[in-house]
Amino acid sequence: MPELQRLDAGHATALLRFERENRAYFARFISDRGDDYFAEFDARHATLLAEQAAGEHHLHVLVDEAGDVLGRFNLFDVADGTAELGFRLAEHATGRGVATAAVGQVCELARDSYGLHRLTAVAALTNAGSLGVLRRNDFTPTGEVHMHGKPCLRHIRDLVSPAAAVA
Repeated sequence: MPELQRLDAGHATALLRFERENRAYFARFISDRGDDYFAEFDARHATLLAEQAAGEHHLHVLVDEAGDVLGRFNLFDVADGTAELGFRLAEHATGRGVATAAVGQVCELARDSYGLHRLTAVAALTNAGSLGVLRRNDFTPTGEVHMHGKPCLRHIRDLVSPAAAVA
């Protein structure tokens, strides 16, 4: 069973392999990261870990039993109890509820461990899979936006603690 783990330095090799193996697949939905991303991966990874340590982000990888990365599930730009959710899943892992479950876990972590009260997310209108993941995790569409020249749908989810929901 896949396990959601907080990103650390030990994930670098598997994460780079995940990004390379799925590059063409991801480019069908979002802008390609470009060759510089891969050439400068080690420095970028170190920077992200430093920003995570400073509380700017909460970064996660979904890892299978063999230690291979199946996906990334990240909370970016943490400020004032809010963050932006971004996620990507390996093509071979799609269509099985894996991303839906992992996003659900990240939402729980956001609320219970990171003290966040609201998440936003954006998905391309052509990415039915990601739009479905957000819908199944109670994100509400708030309107169309353009990212990297592609039409997208912006979403929001207010995080309510279980105790507050009962009260």
